[in-house]
Parts: sequence; structure tokens; C-alpha cells
Amino acid sequence: MIVAGLTGSIAMGKSETARMFAARGIPVFDSDAAVHALYAPGGAAVEPVRGLAPDAVVEGAVDRRKLATLIQADPALLKKIEDIVHPLVKERQAAFLAKTAQQADIAVLDIPLLFETRRETDVDVVIVVTAKPELQRKRALARAGMTTEKLDFILSRQLSDAEKRARADYVIDTSGSLAETGFEVDQVIASLRAKGKA
Repeated sequence: MIVAGLTGSIAMGKSETARMFAARGIPVFDSDAAVHALYAPGGAAVEPVRGLAPDAVVEGAVDRRKLATLIQADPALLKKIEDIVHPLVKERQAAFLAKTAQQADIAVLDIPLLFETRRETDVDVVIVVTAKPELQRKRALARAGMTTEKLDFILSRQLSDAEKRARADYVIDTSGSLAETGFEVDQVIASLRAKGKA
């Protein structure tokens, strides 16, 4: 089985691209959804996060917006939170891959901070999702609760799009129509299947 790491900066269209892989029968692990589950009431990250940032826990769950505000005020907190969350997500990814290996020839791990967390060595190929910078900003600022300052802070802790593209095995550009993006996804799948048979 070929394990592909899917990544891309904020608002590049990664979630939509992941949905396209899934719609084509490719198993996709959504790391962000895993974090949501870890932060939900009863989630494995709630109590450890409460120990570091009690104000971020509301009604038994981690409030991601409150946590983001606390991290913006104290950037050192981010590393401590990541040290809690990343190993928990990695465990769930490993379980997903173990299960998927019996059923699929390709699996996708959707990992937003793949390069930033040095996870590229854990996958066989890296797929980077990109878009024109002005489209990225427009999409990001249309999100609820997003501000220019918050966006700039998020981008400051992500590798640049140019660097991600330079380090990718495949690049999918979502600047065009959904049909065009879907065509690129089909090309990547065909190439991965050819590699798997080689």
C-alpha cells in the first residue's frame, strides 16, 4: 500500500481535495477531525490541555478559538499543546493504516502541518495542495472568526507555499474549477497506482 501525505497551507483547498480522494474510494485519514475528537468532551487531550491552559476548556471540551487566542498571546504554549496532541493523532493514524492495509492499494493521511512536524518521512509520497495567494487570502478571510492578524499569525508558523511545493512529489492546484481539481486528483491516483505496480 502506498501512503500519501496530503498537506497545504491554510485555505488552499486541502479539505475539498481530501473529499475528492475519498469520493474516488481512497481511504483518507482526517487529522483535523481526529484533533476535534480529542478535544471533544471525554477526548484524550482535554485533561492534559486543561493542565496547561485551564481557560481553554469550556464545558468539558477544548474550545479551539479560546486556545488559539491563548497561543497567540503566548506562542510558547503551542509547542506544549503539540507535544500532547501530535502523539495522540499519530497513534490514531497508525491504527487507520493498519486497518486500511488489508483493503486498499493507496491511503491518504491528511496532515495540515506535515512538513512543520517533520512527518514527511512517515509517508511514501507527499501531495501539496496550492492556490493563488490572493485566492488563499480571500478564502481564509471568509472563514468565521478569521481576521487579517490571525491569518498572518497562522501563516507565520507554516512553511511557505513555495517551499512546500518544492518539497512535494505531487502538486494539486485548486485555483481553477472543481472539475479541474478533480482531474488533477485522478492524475495523481493513476500515477500512484502505476508506481505501486512498478
